[in-house]
Amino acid sequence: MTWLPADFVHPLRVPLPDGAHHLRPIREADAPLDYPAVMGSREHLWSIFGPAWGWPAETITYEANRADLLRHEQEIAAHQSFNYVLLDRAETAIRGCVYIDPPERAGADAEVSWWVVAELVGSEVERALDALVPQWIAADWPFQKPRCLGRDITWEDWQALPAV
Repeated sequence: MTWLPADFVHPLRVPLPDGAHHLRPIREADAPLDYPAVMGSREHLWSIFGPAWGWPAETITYEANRADLLRHEQEIAAHQSFNYVLLDRAETAIRGCVYIDPPERAGADAEVSWWVVAELVGSEVERALDALVPQWIAADWPFQKPRCLGRDITWEDWQALPAV
């Protein structure tokens, strides 16, 4: 069984309702914006992803981050997994990310997670992203049982599920 239909075309730009932000696939060229966004929100991100993914490491370097973005860009091109970056209108600041991955745990056909930078936690932007992502996945992606990690299932409960 393949993860996505052979003819699936992933979205290239997804606007948030505020008109000031949008999602697009991340690229290696985003490293100058991504590194400060990740490291500036490292404690917040570790509280979400650290126990499950070990990310972001305290010692991650700019070059390691850039290499991660290149890997993400290649995975997107191969339709292996997807990392969308949340950007301001002018694409001068990364405000968060959305990950759409094949399932690692039983019971879903995709695993979706997302974050905003620490300064946007509790903001209208975060609430708009929280509302948008599940609707976007349902409308534009070919999944029957997507799982939103940290949303419809806790990270702890997800980790307790059997691997696929």
